[in-house]
Amino acid sequence: MADEVLQLYPLPARKVPLKGLYLAHDLRKHQADSNRLFMLANFITSLDGRISIKPQIGRETIPDQIANARDWRLFQELAIQADLLLTTGRYLRDYAAGEAQDILRVYDDPNLADLMDWRTEHGLPPYPDLAVISGSMKFPLPETLRRGDRKVLVFTTRSADAALIQDVESQVDEVVALGDGSVDGRELKAALLAMGYGVVCSAAGPKVHRLLLAAGVLDRLYLTLAGKLLGGKRSSSIVEGALFDTAIACRLSSLYYDPAAFDGSGQLFTSYDVKPETKLQDHHESHPDS
Repeated sequence: MADEVLQLYPLPARKVPLKGLYLAHDLRKHQADSNRLFMLANFITSLDGRISIKPQIGRETIPDQIANARDWRLFQELAIQADLLLTTGRYLRDYAAGEAQDILRVYDDPNLADLMDWRTEHGLPPYPDLAVISGSMKFPLPETLRRGDRKVLVFTTRSADAALIQDVESQVDEVVALGDGSVDGRELKAALLAMGYGVVCSAAGPKVHRLLLAAGVLDRLYLTLAGKLLGGKRSSSIVEGALFDTAIACRLSSLYYDPAAFDGSGQLFTSYDVKPETKLQDHHESHPDS
């Protein structure tokens, strides 16, 4: 049972292997049309909606109480299918400080070696490219994130400091200014489409998630619901910022129950399609990266 989960939706209910669960979603089928860009986001949350906790001392991090290898495996299955991984300058600062995991660990984890084989079998480069959203333009670029000759792109605003842009341009493949006070989600999608990307996986936080939702460019949300209650006031949820002008409706795409997690407390693996008719053009988001 430990290697299986229970598929609850789509029906009929049945046991299915955990390994390969999200590979079977075949995300790349959505980019068969060269004019289509398919963008997804992934989060794990506690039952009371916490995706990260800020301790009294230190940076806000994913709580150890909900982080687990089974969910991490499925995130890697999503990331490995992408042409591009989306992150932030904050993540790079945390990574350089040793306070964040590599968002693609398949190169040094024998339990994930099959995912490298998957990319090879599908004629893809060893690693997805990396895109960084940053308004401050103040971040290091760890050499390990450039392995496999992957491209590194940076998206910032038209008001970003010119000297900092020039410095970053010397370290990455391209810097693109999109939007004024904040990176514009619609411009971001158009730029990525023009660059030839088909599947984009966002591993960024709740502010970038709001930016993508408000711009109407997110196609699917993958959400793991861990069977834990955490409490606490210093925490984040999957979306942060002002209220949306209109609530964004999401349609259930898949639902799996994983009873083996957390010594039997279990977790739910869910995915939702963002319904096109309810995507917004909302301009109230704050900048996702400081």
